[in-house]
Amino acid sequence: MLDLYLSAATVLGIVLVALWLISILIGRVSFIDAFWGVGFVVVAWVAASNLAEIGPMQMVVLAMVSLWGLRLGLYLLRRFLHDGEDNRYVRMTKGKEGLSRHFFTLWFVFGLQGVLMLMISAPLISVMAQPATQLDIFVFAGIGLWAVGAFFEWMGDLQLSKFKADPASQGKVLDSGLWAWTRHPNYFGDTCVWWGIWLVGHDLTVLFAPALMTFLLMKWSGVPLLEKGLKKRRPGYEDYIKRTSSFFPRPPKAT
Repeated sequence: MLDLYLSAATVLGIVLVALWLISILIGRVSFIDAFWGVGFVVVAWVAASNLAEIGPMQMVVLAMVSLWGLRLGLYLLRRFLHDGEDNRYVRMTKGKEGLSRHFFTLWFVFGLQGVLMLMISAPLISVMAQPATQLDIFVFAGIGLWAVGAFFEWMGDLQLSKFKADPASQGKVLDSGLWAWTRHPNYFGDTCVWWGIWLVGHDLTVLFAPALMTFLLMKWSGVPLLEKGLKKRRPGYEDYIKRTSSFFPRPPKAT
């Protein structure tokens, strides 16, 4: 398993350094968000390329992470090309110029993302390191949970894109569709995707990986960071919070 990790880490490191050099040339860094999903695809396929035999379980996981990661990467790349630099990165690099800024982004944007990718990729590496066996109940349960997550993430992003594209939505809060049941259907979906991937291999030694992803989305870089800005920019967001679940879907409260 260690050799698969080392191979994946080497390729991922090379790609991230190349992306960092591109960020220096174009003067923007938030395009790295588009690589978040794609990076896991890279890790999975590099690990698979080192196997003597790829079994059905490995093929299922490769399909799961590829469909999820490539769709997310394309969605975030389109958002970057349309919206430009994300304000989070503007605030993060404020006051930093020249080499100071470049080395800061190397370690705390590209480097940190690489470390998190390798940690969260543990279930992918674990499955690749297992013997090539037939599909069992854990695989089908994992596929089911992954499918629920993929639906929530894809549909949530689609509904949000349509909402933002409507000029009449300017300054308003999206509170219909999946967004009436949870304030973050895409984050909830992301969590289900990773617990589904873990469930396929159900290796208890890598249980920390989906738990870490859940923590990041619910308590660190996901919900708290996003809602901090939304409360300031959306006058009706406080009321939306009162009637709508923060993360796990449930019917909205009556107002």
